[in-house]
Amino acid sequence: MENTSHKIITISRQIGSGGAYVGQQLAKKLNFSYVDREIISQAAKEFSMLEEDLESRDEKVPSFWQSFLQSSICSPDVYLPPQVFVPTEEAIFKVESEIIKGIAKDRSAIIIGRCGSHILRDNPNHISIFLHAESQFRQKRIKALYHLSNIEAHKMLEQSDDERARYHQLLTGKSWSDATQYDLCMNTSKLGIDFSIELIAQILNTHSPLLDSR
Repeated sequence: MENTSHKIITISRQIGSGGAYVGQQLAKKLNFSYVDREIISQAAKEFSMLEEDLESRDEKVPSFWQSFLQSSICSPDVYLPPQVFVPTEEAIFKVESEIIKGIAKDRSAIIIGRCGSHILRDNPNHISIFLHAESQFRQKRIKALYHLSNIEAHKMLEQSDDERARYHQLLTGKSWSDATQYDLCMNTSKLGIDFSIELIAQILNTHSPLLDSR
């Protein structure tokens, strides 16, 4: 029988909105596991790939040209030098979904990204959160975190938003930023990241029966 004492919080987030930091701090406050790179590590082992190779595909859909090259590997009409096995986005999603479901059965955890909110949508012990923020706020944080210029930070922000939106649409058939998919949506640029953490923790502790038995 599935252990119903394990509680899961998934956090979907725009880059620069503080998703990883919020997740880490909530995990400490709630005594939950924080799960991010663990998913990549386990999936890489499943595919016999290096973690960094799989990470380069993380929450991204390849461009048309990348897809063409990948499909051409098996085409007798196109010669390409031998390449290592490259799993499709659907294959990666399937494996990561099983990993996420396994974590949900194993322990209480906060899971970052990777369509976790969709994968665990039918889990009665799951609360989904979406964090977003204004572009200027996110760009400033990205610039500081990654030591980028204004132009580089802006480009990174736009590229990440586009990749995550297309990835989510492809694999779930739903819009990534649609608030109706989530139990709680927060604008961290309006509330501040630290206050957002305190507010989420207070909401979960006060109003969520899911955390009563943790």
